[in-house]
Amino acid sequence: MADVYPPFQLNKPRFDQGSFNGRLRHFMEVIDPRTLLTTSKQLEDAIRLLDKYKQGNVPDGTTDKQLWESQKIKQAIIHPDTGEKIFMPFRMSGFVPFGSFVVVGMLLPNSSMRQVIFWQWLNQSHNACVNFANRNASKPTPLKRFIFGYVGAVTTAVSIAVGLNLLIRRANSFSLTTKLLIQRLVPFPATATASTCNVLLMRNSELSEGVQVLDNRGNVVGTSQVAAKKALKETAVTRMFLPAPILLIPPMVMSLLEKRRFLIRNPRLHLPINSVVCTMAFWLALPVAIALFPQISEIKREHLEPAIQSATSESVLYYNKGL
Repeated sequence: MADVYPPFQLNKPRFDQGSFNGRLRHFMEVIDPRTLLTTSKQLEDAIRLLDKYKQGNVPDGTTDKQLWESQKIKQAIIHPDTGEKIFMPFRMSGFVPFGSFVVVGMLLPNSSMRQVIFWQWLNQSHNACVNFANRNASKPTPLKRFIFGYVGAVTTAVSIAVGLNLLIRRANSFSLTTKLLIQRLVPFPATATASTCNVLLMRNSELSEGVQVLDNRGNVVGTSQVAAKKALKETAVTRMFLPAPILLIPPMVMSLLEKRRFLIRNPRLHLPINSVVCTMAFWLALPVAIALFPQISEIKREHLEPAIQSATSESVLYYNKGL
């Protein structure tokens, strides 16, 4: 049950990360928007309690629930590598609240070319900031890398979206209804491709510099390019899958609802209903997508560079995949 709290383990997930269900429950907590309401005092209290636990000086009467909730607050707000606060709109817990209106904008029917470009630009701008804020930051990322990734993602998204829209509008073999439905599906290939490029371009420096790998006690064993490649591959797959339910389900649902009498008679309800459908799809897709792989991933020592293999005897090491 979700309200059962196992014995607390510092810096360990509350749910089993070896199963998809455990990761899904874990990331449901990661994206919990209630953590956006956390005050500075509540964050300080959470960090202080975790520090006391680490020092073996937990106050009497402290429960496992309090410890898990404190860790949830800290992990939602503080970056695990930098130890700094993540700007609220770019936290994973803020991804849906701050990103839903962008999704709604991309799926608006009868959008002009200017609107298509604007919403794709805004979406990739938000994605770029989320990617940068939740990256593996065990190695510093130059600002020019962020700019390069941002420009590449926006260019990719806008080019694909504009190209597909022009192709559809010039096609004479489709009926008007079919054209409108296809136009609503255009954001998916544009966003999926651009989001993947966004991650690869934004975090490309990790491939050359590597990411830190840790032992079971959290000690840094070394820096690995192999682990970095695995982290980027897993994150890219996640970002490729994420737009699918968000950008495919709402157009199909809305195309069915638009045939209903109540919506034909009340066209003003189209936008609020569309917004609700998009937001629900977003809430569904985000935890499922990021639960495909654990954030703190494992990698066998034998798969890493010789220098790292010789630096430890542990058979499994860990790294922060990023989100």
